[in-house]
Amino acid sequence: MKQVHIDEIIPLEDPKFITPVRINYTQNGRKKSWEAIKSHNSVAVLLYHKEKDAFLLVRQLRVTTLLNNEEDDGYTYELCAGIVDKDLPLKQIAKEEIYEECGYDVPLEQIKRVTSYYTSVGFSGAKQTMYYAEIDESMYAHEGGGIEDEEIELFFLPISDAKTFMFNESYKKTPGLIMAFYWFFDDIKSEK
Repeated sequence: MKQVHIDEIIPLEDPKFITPVRINYTQNGRKKSWEAIKSHNSVAVLLYHKEKDAFLLVRQLRVTTLLNNEEDDGYTYELCAGIVDKDLPLKQIAKEEIYEECGYDVPLEQIKRVTSYYTSVGFSGAKQTMYYAEIDESMYAHEGGGIEDEEIELFFLPISDAKTFMFNESYKKTPGLIMAFYWFFDDIKSEK
């Protein structure tokens, strides 16, 4: 297991991806304020590998999880996902994220929009749009792993283990992943 330790926490002066802000607002005639982070919206994709009868998840370091849980290793299990930082249709961004992170070249018409929801509503409120795609080895293009300094590991989770995985707290995971599994078992698996 890789070890990660926070060396230093410093205030941001010129952030690349987020902007710390104070929101002043009026609610029911009363002046209020809230500290927040302006961040990018994102896309996430639940990938089901038909031949393996498994979900393809990504495992990666999320150093922010160490801020309140230093005994943690900082690695989370997530859906394939990425920020919306390009002027492209969301489905196209989802396709590119699948290719970059997971190494599968999925045709656009095989990527299905599921829903959208808001994440980190206490401090950011960014919108995430979830997609679903079925993959097989004919779509495999490369080993994945992300771009630049991303260190993304691929993790195949057999469908038969998914419900146990959802509630096993030793696997750090996002609420979006759990919600995607619920959707799959209610909407997709119930049709098969």
